[in-house]
Amino acid sequence: MSTLDKHKLVRALLYILIAVVACFLIYKIFFTRHGVRITHMNIEHLSDTLKDLGTPGKLIGVLLVYVQTIFPFVPFVVVAAANVVLFGFWEGFIINYVMSCLGAISAFLVARYYAYNWVNRKLEGNALVGEFNKRLEKNGFFYIAVSRVIPVLPSFAINLGAGVMKVSVQNFIFGTIIGKFPMIYLETMIGHDLFHFRQNKDRLLILLIVFVVLIYLGSLFKKKLSGTKK
Repeated sequence: MSTLDKHKLVRALLYILIAVVACFLIYKIFFTRHGVRITHMNIEHLSDTLKDLGTPGKLIGVLLVYVQTIFPFVPFVVVAAANVVLFGFWEGFIINYVMSCLGAISAFLVARYYAYNWVNRKLEGNALVGEFNKRLEKNGFFYIAVSRVIPVLPSFAINLGAGVMKVSVQNFIFGTIIGKFPMIYLETMIGHDLFHFRQNKDRLLILLIVFVVLIYLGSLFKKKLSGTKK
């Protein structure tokens, strides 16, 4: 067996191992009694706390999405689910979507006009960012939109990084508005089904598979951008 064939075999086995581990983690976290209880308790605790505060609690729920988009202190799905419990699915989804877009645009504008040098120093020399920058220069709207649907980079990294990259404000805003819609809907739906696990466990499994596939596609796109050979 040639060295190239050995590398391909090792890579294939690695992908299989990652898939098995991912499936195991999804099962343990979302489909075992203990895992569901922990996730449910986190969402329930947050939503109950906000409910007890009344109208100020609802305002906090709205602002939490904005803050989480800029500073991801908890998984987005927890905040998204709490808003679904507070406001109902569709109103919660709209709040999650609008505030997530506003948070992303705010972070981008701060990076571009107030923290350009700091962000640029943090990203300097990163080959992946450099290649992504070239793509943004040629077709900024398309790559911003795609990166929102397929997680090539963490969302907060895109928000800040794009501020020092060669993408226009207009392309970033419209790419974000278009690209975030399906992902925020998916994460809001996952949050909803996590909270109402008993009624929606089959659909939750499908949603999680879609989410994992998107992450996998993002990893492939990242390899392509960084020039990693298959």
